[in-house]
Amino acid sequence: MPSFHVPVARAVVDCGVYCDGDRLPGRYTHASALQEARELAGQGRTAFVWIGLHEPDEHQMQTVAELFGLHELAVEDAVHAHQRPKVERYDDTLFLVLKTVKYIEHESMAKVREIVETGEIMVFVGPDFVVTVRHGDHSGLTGVRRRLEATPASLAQGPYAVMHAIADQVVDSYLDVTEMVETDIDAMEEDIFSPRSRTNIEHIYLLKREVVELRRSVAPLTPALQRISDFDDLISIEVRRYMRDVLDHNIRASDRIGSYDDLLSSLVQAALGKVAMQQNVDMRKISSWVAIAAVPTAMAGIYGMNFDYMPELHQKWGYPAVLLVMVTVCGLLYRTFRHNHWL
Repeated sequence: MPSFHVPVARAVVDCGVYCDGDRLPGRYTHASALQEARELAGQGRTAFVWIGLHEPDEHQMQTVAELFGLHELAVEDAVHAHQRPKVERYDDTLFLVLKTVKYIEHESMAKVREIVETGEIMVFVGPDFVVTVRHGDHSGLTGVRRRLEATPASLAQGPYAVMHAIADQVVDSYLDVTEMVETDIDAMEEDIFSPRSRTNIEHIYLLKREVVELRRSVAPLTPALQRISDFDDLISIEVRRYMRDVLDHNIRASDRIGSYDDLLSSLVQAALGKVAMQQNVDMRKISSWVAIAAVPTAMAGIYGMNFDYMPELHQKWGYPAVLLVMVTVCGLLYRTFRHNHWL
């Protein structure tokens, strides 16, 4: 039975040919686009292809890789995803992996199971092409493409200007998400230090988990962006300057996340101390009531032994006297515990 392969066009979000900063009109397949770009480059013009793929399967990715000459190791990473942020060089092609993040809006921590959603963007950049592979539904690049097409001067700098624009948008989203997460942490901090509030430590652990996921997405990108400055034979000095600005933003986001991690660790300790204090208060109340209840229990146990010769057993005033003693002792204990703020 012959195998069936989904055509590459199913995974293509957009495919355009750019010449001297302008997008050429018309629709192109990945093959015709590359052919057109190379013909224009042969005429001494700055031309390249930008093809965007969304979650391609192995056959689709392999077809594109054969046309653009992508390395098989990078292609495997692009198909299976779940990669750490990194940059790798294969001859005259750069392979950049970016983790995308999205903040999930929520009314309260009690109604949410995830705060930060992650995805991935893989960027292959060559002398005359850019291939972007996206994983996740929130990592669209339509806005980036439109902004670049509105500024031909940026596109005229070539394929690496596209790489910068993508990295810039992703890193800026890190800063936006960290600001929103900070709002959640501030609300959690206020709740923990409110006098009569009941703190749910699971909510802190949820925030801690999301911050750890953010850190795994952002922190490894810093050394990757630092390496890009070493590829001066591939990237123009102007684009490298812009990439250094992206690096600065990523370091700022990474520092924020690190401070959130430390703050949440402190909040966990504060919450545990608050819970322990509340447990001590509860135990004092329980102990107080047990001590009060022990008085009538002990007296009832003694006079319930059914001996004939016991004090006041045959006196008419014996029963009310015992009740009076019980009430008096219990009242004194209650007053003492209330005075000591145990009740």
